[in-house]
Amino acid sequence: MKSGKALSRISLTLALLSWLALVFADLTLLFTRSNQIPSGFAEESPYILRSLYFVSLFFFFRYRIKRTEEVNFVDLLWRVFVTGLLTTIFSLSLKSFDLLIGNLSQNMYVVNLFYLINLGLAGAFIFSTFMVWKRLILYQKSKLLMRGWLFFEYALFASIIIVFLPEAIVSTLFSAILPILVVIGIILSANMKWVAFLNFKQKWKSILLMMLIMLYLGYFYINISGFEDNPNLLILHDNTAFLNGIFIFIFIYAFLSVLVILFNLPTSSVFEQKLGEVVNYQRLSQSIQTEQSEDKVYEILLDSAISTVFADAGWIEISANGQEEDALEKYQGQYTPYSADLLYYKFRIQDEEIAEIKKNLKKDKISNVFDFKATDRAVNYSKFQSNLKQGNFKTILALPIEVQNETIGALVLLKDVTDGFNREMAEIAHTFVNQAGISIENFRLLTSALENERYQEELKIAKKVQQSLLPKMLDSNEDFEIIAFSKAADEVGGDYYDSYRIDENKIALIIGDVSGKGTSAAFNMSQMKGVFHSLSQLNLSVLQFFDYANMALSNCLEKTSFITASYFIIDGVNKRVDYARAGHCPTLYFSKKEGSARYFENRGLGLGILRNNKFIDHLDELMIDYRKDDVMVLYTDGITEAQNFKKEEFGYARLKNLLEKNAHKSPEEIQQEIIRELYEFSSKENVDDDYTLIIIKFK
Repeated sequence: MKSGKALSRISLTLALLSWLALVFADLTLLFTRSNQIPSGFAEESPYILRSLYFVSLFFFFRYRIKRTEEVNFVDLLWRVFVTGLLTTIFSLSLKSFDLLIGNLSQNMYVVNLFYLINLGLAGAFIFSTFMVWKRLILYQKSKLLMRGWLFFEYALFASIIIVFLPEAIVSTLFSAILPILVVIGIILSANMKWVAFLNFKQKWKSILLMMLIMLYLGYFYINISGFEDNPNLLILHDNTAFLNGIFIFIFIYAFLSVLVILFNLPTSSVFEQKLGEVVNYQRLSQSIQTEQSEDKVYEILLDSAISTVFADAGWIEISANGQEEDALEKYQGQYTPYSADLLYYKFRIQDEEIAEIKKNLKKDKISNVFDFKATDRAVNYSKFQSNLKQGNFKTILALPIEVQNETIGALVLLKDVTDGFNREMAEIAHTFVNQAGISIENFRLLTSALENERYQEELKIAKKVQQSLLPKMLDSNEDFEIIAFSKAADEVGGDYYDSYRIDENKIALIIGDVSGKGTSAAFNMSQMKGVFHSLSQLNLSVLQFFDYANMALSNCLEKTSFITASYFIIDGVNKRVDYARAGHCPTLYFSKKEGSARYFENRGLGLGILRNNKFIDHLDELMIDYRKDDVMVLYTDGITEAQNFKKEEFGYARLKNLLEKNAHKSPEEIQQEIIRELYEFSSKENVDDDYTLIIIKFK
């Protein structure tokens, strides 16, 4: 850090000295030419000093921008805007001074001095902008992108030297180099990954700042070019590919950025909403571990549901004795707030309004929204939703809160427009209610465990949570068959697998293993499930999925906890599997064409280990084109690390050989052979760690 500051100061000092020397050399050459006396300066001196000034500015802003690694994108654009504003004001002040005094611009010394001042100001602005553009382009950089940028920089600085060549070939080189620089600049300008990380408000700010930056840029280019018509000007720039190239590059990137941000504006609110759903789901999941009372869970549930589905008001009513139906029967058209039967948690609604709504529901014979009996697995959300005919609110959505298959209360949401809740909103609210039910259920069980036998009860809670989170059936399509096997150890470890149908042709699949044991592992597993189901809906790439998942989980995992996982997107149209792993066991893949199996050992770091925006740099994406009768085996380390009485591990080689020997069989038969061999090897029924095995065979 200290060396960077020192180099920045040295570069700034050198830039100032070289500009002053440029002014002195330029004016001296003018004076000696007009008086026909020797100057002592070479004719190339101004061009050499100008090049030295540019190089010094480049290194000054390079070290200055490098010291601001934690500054966000909008702040970087704001710095460029401020630099452009100050330099433009100074330049306009010179013009105003010239207009007030009058005819100063006819003096050749004044012309050259004004030109050099404007050139110095323009240089400060374009180099500060150039380095910020570099920071934006190289966000989430790759080796290929780095090489392209370095080539662009070297080409720019190489273009400086053409002014020292004979005048006969300068024009030819200028015409050849400038198009090359423009093409490379356009290619680099396509890298705008930073735009995706701006929220709606930041995108509008960025558009405004970019447009102002383009305005400053146009002003300086026109201003400097305007001096070229003056015959008294000693040092010209119209044949400098460097200046023209960097001007054009900065303008192109700013212009394309404005277009990209504009095109992304419609999706910003959707993305922020989905991210809000993830955060709210995490809050509910985290409440299992952190909250000390049920009251806090209900408050979080109400706040999360209201903000996520944009409800205008709402309440939660909880049966004090856990029998919601009995409690509702006691109303008889009368409302008794905070009675012995019901407890209330309210948002923007008064006791009298709740009583009036229930009275109107009964009067209009709309009782289905509070009829929670005989709800089947396929939830009919219209059953819990209705339009209100009277009062300030026009739509009501009421969902049961269940704990251990017993309805203990209801979440009620209200909107002031008819048909205010769509199916997606109802599903989100239902998900929150289910998670709150799990939170409350585990809170109660945990309290009971602490009062009785803490250790045994803790294991029962964790196992129950784990079993409820694992799917009973995974998604599949006509392209492949899939079967899963999972057995938990006596002490719960936290193995997790799940699937999500992105669309009719794409299916997302995940397998993971939570670090640690006991209830904490199971609770972290529930957080992973919430993150998976929320992010899978966004149709992200496998690397983007892990990037967002790591950001989400880093906020709620303990510092000593992490999750390993492998994430797959099976594309039935392109017959391809996109795959990445975050520290999980390497995937085993059998190729029918090659007649052999191999492990995919691409790089990967566990979720929650590296808790910053550099996490994605430690992951590799792998794309696999599958064919008929290919087999993919997913597993957790409980399989390969299972030991026999000699303390020998089952191992990767034995698993690979088993797959090659049985690859011609059905997925269920392959699974049975592997599990049978595993139990024979370990010679025991009680496993030391979780066993999870998924077999996928492509048709």
